[in-house]
Amino acid sequence: MGVITKDSHKQHISQQFNSELSELKNHLLVMGGVVEKQVAEAVDALVKGDTALADLVLARDEDVNRLELMIDEECTQVIAKRQPTASDLRLVMSVAKMVSDLERMGDEASKVAKMAIVLSEEGESPRGYVEVRHIGEHVSRMVRDSLDAFARFDANKALSVMKEDKSVDNEYKTATRSLVTFMMEDPRSISQVLSVMWVLRALERIGDHACNVAEHVIYMVKGKDVRHISVELAEKAIEGKR
Repeated sequence: MGVITKDSHKQHISQQFNSELSELKNHLLVMGGVVEKQVAEAVDALVKGDTALADLVLARDEDVNRLELMIDEECTQVIAKRQPTASDLRLVMSVAKMVSDLERMGDEASKVAKMAIVLSEEGESPRGYVEVRHIGEHVSRMVRDSLDAFARFDANKALSVMKEDKSVDNEYKTATRSLVTFMMEDPRSISQVLSVMWVLRALERIGDHACNVAEHVIYMVKGKDVRHISVELAEKAIEGKR
């Protein structure tokens, strides 16, 4: 399984095949851009109590779903018509898997937007917004970096996203413990703080999906399946070490 680069898919005899692969990549990046915007705006909507912005995030989920269906169909058509092999097949299969993770990120962003509306109606939570902002910015960066790694065929950047996932998990656990303690001290806050905890969980899941995208990028570029292994072993796989 050879390493592939941004230019690896420009060498086909069929210019139409080149065009189809390029379009597939571009459409995935378009979908990723929409999802990235969803995540950032959902966090903003919650922190600022902006229900109009939350409604926009929910409406944009239809665009994400439409792009998912379109890209899935494009992947099917490329496989059926071109019967790609080697690096081309890895590209198409990786895109098909990334699309699923991006769609789920959009679903999680919608959950955050829904909670923004709930909290606006119930009354702002007394705690947790600082954590939401911090973890929200962190996972937004992971989403952006995973898409950049895909655009550049950059396995090392994808590896850096995998490393960030552990930091997000630790931040999530710390924030959750703090909020549980606060609820015990002030039972009147339980309803609102629980809503914030659901938001933090959704953001943590977005980080997980960004990590999945990064793993698919590494497979696409290096031909190494790094799912379900440690970051340390993934790094050795990228470097070609056992």
